[in-house]
Amino acid sequence: MIDVLPTLNALLNFTSAVFLFLGRKKIQRGNKERHKTLMLSAFLTSILFFISYITYHFLRGSTKFSGTGFARTFYVFVLTSHTVLATAIPFLACITLYFGWKGRFSSHQKLARWTFPIWLYVSVTGVIIYVMLYHWFR
Repeated sequence: MIDVLPTLNALLNFTSAVFLFLGRKKIQRGNKERHKTLMLSAFLTSILFFISYITYHFLRGSTKFSGTGFARTFYVFVLTSHTVLATAIPFLACITLYFGWKGRFSSHQKLARWTFPIWLYVSVTGVIIYVMLYHWFR
């Protein structure tokens, strides 16, 4: 059962990225209710990811990357940037969602300009890290 968690984590990251992308498109088209639903879905999906991620690493520890050369350099760059930015997302996402929830749309928009690309990057690079660890260099 535990061996399926990395795949579940990648799927949750991918799903979060899709919700984020679609949520952005909906607000650009003026559909506030659908935007709200999609962004809350992205947030919930990210919470589920985090629970699954912590569970896996608590039970299994870390997974060593076996690639070499440029692949290793690329992996380390992606992993480092992903990890650093991932530490900011819970705070940025919570504050951004709070502003939106409270109707403080000016503050919400200003912060979302930073939160959205960082959150999307973290979600997408999470999938890239999974593919590199569990499929390309196994």
